[in-house]
Amino acid sequence: MTELVIFDNDGVLVDSERLANTILAELLTEAGLPYTFEETVRDFMGGSMVSMRQKAEAQLGSPLPADLEDRYHQRLFDGFAHLQPVPGVREVLDQLDADGITYCLASSGTHRRIHTALTAVGFWERFEGRIFSSEDVRHGKPAPDLFLHAATMMGVKPTDCVVVEDSPLGVAAANSAGMKVFGFAAMTAPEKLSAATATFHEMTALPKLIRTA
Repeated sequence: MTELVIFDNDGVLVDSERLANTILAELLTEAGLPYTFEETVRDFMGGSMVSMRQKAEAQLGSPLPADLEDRYHQRLFDGFAHLQPVPGVREVLDQLDADGITYCLASSGTHRRIHTALTAVGFWERFEGRIFSSEDVRHGKPAPDLFLHAATMMGVKPTDCVVVEDSPLGVAAANSAGMKVFGFAAMTAPEKLSAATATFHEMTALPKLIRTA
């Protein structure tokens, strides 16, 4: 029986992936490393800004601007004024509450980013005290550290957890943690989430997957 559902944030709870990857592509291109939106999704979606910098600097062969992350977050937070929840996710949370299933959030984003996004869509109170960031662990996704940390803090065994992810990095992290994982293929091609326990395209399908997990 599922005791804990661990949600990723960007692209799963809040509809922010398109904005975030567009901004990142612009900043990398400005820094001398040409990137398209599709390429940032392919190479960086689901990872932390630390891992993004490491990968991008290896490609560029020189350091990125020191203030790139600050400029990224400023543009992102400005865009959050119009941020919306992922369609159907509010109803999923309501159903989990009705079913008595606990849920939390584990994201590669910073705590500031998570707080800003959840506040913008009215979800902060639903997750307050149950929010875990890659800032809390030594190794971010695809390492299992973040999901294992979330399970430990919530007092649930990994085998009793279900993760909801929309990136290959997140799916890999959940698998490494020994957890079931459902891949949300709204923006990500299903074949890129093929390592998930199951994939789904609409949030309306998630409660049934959780009940049968």
